[in-house]
Amino acid sequence: MSRTRALSLVVLAAVAGTALAGCKPEDLAAAGGQSSQPGGTAAAAPVAPGEAKTELAALKIAVRGTMDGYSREKFPHWDKVDGTCDTREQVLKRDGKNVSVDAQCATKSGTWVSAYDGETWTKASDVDIDHMVPLGQAWISGAKSWTTERREQFANDLVRPQLHAVTDNLNEQKSDKAPDQWKPPLVSYWCTYATDWIVVKANYGLTITVPEKTALETMLAKC
Repeated sequence: MSRTRALSLVVLAAVAGTALAGCKPEDLAAAGGQSSQPGGTAAAAPVAPGEAKTELAALKIAVRGTMDGYSREKFPHWDKVDGTCDTREQVLKRDGKNVSVDAQCATKSGTWVSAYDGETWTKASDVDIDHMVPLGQAWISGAKSWTTERREQFANDLVRPQLHAVTDNLNEQKSDKAPDQWKPPLVSYWCTYATDWIVVKANYGLTITVPEKTALETMLAKC
């Protein structure tokens, strides 16, 4: 390679690095790029209630859409994120205590406390990985128009407070419901649940309904 050619490549790399340095993960995703995801070793810290209230006020109000055309397959999920571990397995490791896995990252043992009801479980089969904003809920509030890549990022997001290990039957009860249709039975968790919901919806530009906003305001009053 000529010296001139090498110098040109160095300059281009420097310019690209400078341009990307100020980009947020969501900016890269919106542009079709891949944002870097942490290994899921620590759950996202909840935002302050005041900040959540500000973000809630800025969310766009819209009539709830329909499930027409929806399927979970349109949100590719449980990507490989760390060696043989997929997103689900990574959340089980992150949210549990004394978790041991085999060579394929399948959970062998551990303890999990479900934030939704305070129950403690010692079998991974007793917990599900809940999407804070469910895939179907995202579909009817804006994700229907997203690219598959954007929906995949949403379904595997380890950066925002989107994925949680919780009691399996509560995940089934919640399904694709918004906070005006379902709330965690542990009232002391309502504050964090509301702030997490708002953070995810705000980050992805999803809409909310009037009843949903009212329910979130009620939950934030518990902060």
